Amino acid sequence: MCQIDIMSDLKQRRAEEKEQRRETLIDAAERVFANAGFDAATMEEVARVARVSRALVYLYFKNKDELHCAVCERALRLLHERFLSAAASAGRGYDKVVALGRAYMAFAEEFPCYFMALSRFEARAPETVVEGSLEHHLIDCGRAVHQVTVDCLLHGVRDGSIRADLEDPLLAALSLWAFTHGLIQLMHSKKHFFSQVGISTARFAEYAIDFAMRGLHPRAAKSA
Repeated sequence: MCQIDIMSDLKQRRAEEKEQRRETLIDAAERVFANAGFDAATMEEVARVARVSRALVYLYFKNKDELHCAVCERALRLLHERFLSAAASAGRGYDKVVALGRAYMAFAEEFPCYFMALSRFEARAPETVVEGSLEHHLIDCGRAVHQVTVDCLLHGVRDGSIRADLEDPLLAALSLWAFTHGLIQLMHSKKHFFSQVGISTARFAEYAIDFAMRGLHPRAAKSA
């Protein structure tokens, strides 16, 4: 093997090791955020869980906010994959959108840390985002997730399962996201209330999804 090949292999190996260390730190941050909550979590605790020095954590992430953004990026990548899989599981556009709603609820149930991290980012995202920043990258990742919903809505308009007069698919996608996000939060925070009124959270979720989707049905356009 020539010298150039050896140097290239070493460079690639170092890059892979650096990426693996970064992923290990994000793994640790997830555990710390899930156990202590973001506000109480510390970079020192992340270092302890990752079994590295505090200096190494700061070498990769300058503060806790950057670690939070890294967790959010991982969450959005996974949610995008789940959305693509859900969309592919149904034929009609209407059914695809329903599948997305259920996929989002399943995602929040399976990965509460990710849902909490994304909720925190959405609540505290700065009004002005610098291009090239971590926040800007996260917003782009979020747009990719919303685009899956937009594509499913347009698919439904073409196949006739969604009302043809849908004026703004992106606005509709964002409205569905807001509705489902709030639905998930209520399901988690108001379990005692639903138990008191004799409604299971599963029944509430199914009814709410059906209720929201009625506005997209072609029959809704005819009665408007």
